[in-house]
Amino acid sequence: MKSAVETLTPTRVKLTVEVPFEELKPLLDKAYATIASQVQVPGFRKGKVPSRIIDQRVGRGVVVQEAVNDALPQFFAQAAEEQDVRAIGQPEVDVTAVPLEDGQDLEFSVETDVRPTIELPELEGIAVTVDDVTVSDEDVEERMTALRERFGALVGVDRAVETGDHVSIDLSATIEDEEIDSVEAVSYEVGSGNMIEGIDDALVGMTAGETKTFTAPLAGGDREGQEAECTVTVQAVKVRELPELDDEFAQLASQFDTLDELRADVVSQAEQAKKYEQGIQARDKVLEHLLETIEVPVPDGIVKAEVDAHLEGESRMDDDEHRAEVDESTRKALKSQFLLDAIAEKLEVKVEQPELIEYLIMSAQQYGMDPNQFAQAVDQQGQIPAMVQEVARRKALAAVLDGAVVTDASGTRIDLDNLVPTAETDTVADSGDAETPAADEAEEAEARV
Repeated sequence: MKSAVETLTPTRVKLTVEVPFEELKPLLDKAYATIASQVQVPGFRKGKVPSRIIDQRVGRGVVVQEAVNDALPQFFAQAAEEQDVRAIGQPEVDVTAVPLEDGQDLEFSVETDVRPTIELPELEGIAVTVDDVTVSDEDVEERMTALRERFGALVGVDRAVETGDHVSIDLSATIEDEEIDSVEAVSYEVGSGNMIEGIDDALVGMTAGETKTFTAPLAGGDREGQEAECTVTVQAVKVRELPELDDEFAQLASQFDTLDELRADVVSQAEQAKKYEQGIQARDKVLEHLLETIEVPVPDGIVKAEVDAHLEGESRMDDDEHRAEVDESTRKALKSQFLLDAIAEKLEVKVEQPELIEYLIMSAQQYGMDPNQFAQAVDQQGQIPAMVQEVARRKALAAVLDGAVVTDASGTRIDLDNLVPTAETDTVADSGDAETPAADEAEEAEARV
C-alpha cells in the first residue's frame, strides 16, 4: 500500500492511498464468500456459488462495494499511522478508483481534521500573581454559622412556608393522567433548588395540610424534560434552631473546651482555605498564560460539530447569540485539551492505576453514583481511555504549575506545597459536608421526581 499526505490547514490534511490488487484480493474473496452465503442460485448449494456466477447475478460492483466498505477503515488507519497523522472527527472519504476487474488497484483519498502540531516554549519559571490571603470577620462568621447549622435542631412552626424553611412534603407528577413518579414524607429545604423546577415558588406561602398543583419539566427518568402536572402537599413546616455560641457548643462541635479556642481554630481553617484558593487561582492563571502565549489552532469542523450537538440538545439551533457563546467556550476547551496533551507528551506523563482510580472515585461522587457502578458504566461506554487522557492532562498542568513562580499581590513568593489542607488542620468537625443526626432530615431532599 502506498500513501501520501497533503497539509490543507494546520488542522486538516488530505491522505491519498493506493492499495494494490494483491492486498485487496483477500477482502474481495471474503466479500464473495459473504454474498454466496446470502444468495440462492438454482443448481448451487448455498455458500457454494462461484464468483463468476455472483458477478453475473449480483454484479461485480456489489462485491467490490462490500469489500471496500470493510477495507477502508483498515487501510485509512494504516495510512494514518504511516504518515503520523493523528486524525480526529469524522473523515470525508472519496473513492477515486475501484477494482472492477482483476488486477486493478483501489485508490481513495481522505480529508480529515487532525490534532494540531504545537510548538511549546520553555515551561519552567512561568510567573503568575495571586491574591493575598485575607480572612475577614464575615468569613469567620460564615463558617461559625455553618457549624451551628449542622448541630441545630428542626422545630415545627405553625405558619406559612418561607424560603429557608424545612418542609415535609408529598409530591407526585403526572402526564396525561398517568402517574410518572411520586414520593411521600420527603424533607426539603425551601429555596435550595435541588428538587423539581418550580417547587420553591409553589411552596412559599403554603401551610401544613395544603395542596397545590403546578407545571414543570421532569428532571430525570425516561421522560426527562417533558412537562408534567405536579402536585405537592405540605405535611409539616420546620425551622432550624441554632445552638448558642458558648463553651458548651465548642465542646459539642470540636475537641476544644472553650469558644475562644474553637473560634481561633475556625480562623486558622478559614486561612488555610484561602491559601488553597490561592493554589486554584495559580493553576488557572498558569493555564490562561499558556493559552495566551502559545498558538493552538483548532479544527473548525470539530468545533461546529460540537456546537451543533450542544444547541440541538437545547433545541436552540437558531439562537445565533447563544451559538456564538458556545462556539467561544468550545474553542477554548479544545485549545486547552490540545495544549495539555502536547505538554503531557513532551513531559512523557504516565498515568498510574491508583491515579485513575482516584479520578474515577472523584467523578463518581460528582454524579452521586457508587464508584464501582460508575467504573462499570464508564468501561461499558468505552470511556476509560478518555479518562486516562484527562488524568494525564491534569498531571501535565500540575507539572507546569510546580515549576511556576507564584507570588501574591504583596510580592511574597508562594510555596504551593503549603497550600493543600492536611488532616492535622481539620480539628473542627468537617466543614459542612458531613452528616449529623440533626441534619439528616433536611438532607433527604436528594429524592427527585
